[in-house]
Amino acid sequence: MRIYQFTKTGDHHVNHCEDYTITETLGTDKILCAVMDGCTMGTDSYFASTLTGKLLRKIAIERRFQAFHEKTPSLDCKAESKEVLRRLMTELRTIKNLLFLNSDELLTTLILGVFDLQKNEGFVLTVGDGLVYANGVYTEYEQNNIPDYIGYHLSEDFETWFSAQHQVVTVDTLSDISLSTDGIFTFLPYDQRHLQYFKRSSGLSTTRLFR
Repeated sequence: MRIYQFTKTGDHHVNHCEDYTITETLGTDKILCAVMDGCTMGTDSYFASTLTGKLLRKIAIERRFQAFHEKTPSLDCKAESKEVLRRLMTELRTIKNLLFLNSDELLTTLILGVFDLQKNEGFVLTVGDGLVYANGVYTEYEQNNIPDYIGYHLSEDFETWFSAQHQVVTVDTLSDISLSTDGIFTFLPYDQRHLQYFKRSSGLSTTRLFR
């Protein structure tokens, strides 16, 4: 499995890129991939996406060591995603309280994928907008510039929130998978002559897995 990551600052993002991407192993057979896009209208919008990415990395490392030392049973991709998200929400609440953050400082979209390389399957959950491409099938989440954000739900009951999520993609074969923030929608058609995409205005983070 080859993994490529790409992040590009938007034309109107003067100081920071508001998007972030991460891949991290969850154990011998599983990997976690995620892309985040901070809310432009939020405060320090780059902070929320970067913080979320750093926390996901921390959680993945902890779960990897936990699985190794405690010999815990392996979870399927959906159950693993659920546990990662549960930890993420807890960590974000803790940091919000420690740093006295306002809600508008924790607004970021999130596309989270967990993939099992041995079972050749995966599960992707999207909070907000973006694009999930799985083996030739595009699933677009376009919310008319009023996307959902993970920071809106920190005070909610996790089980209730998770069970209400419907922006999910189940992958039964890992062949060619891409997760992209909504900056991908501002790309113009591919120009084979110049081997590059035309200029677009929004920032972008994307992660691609393919065999």
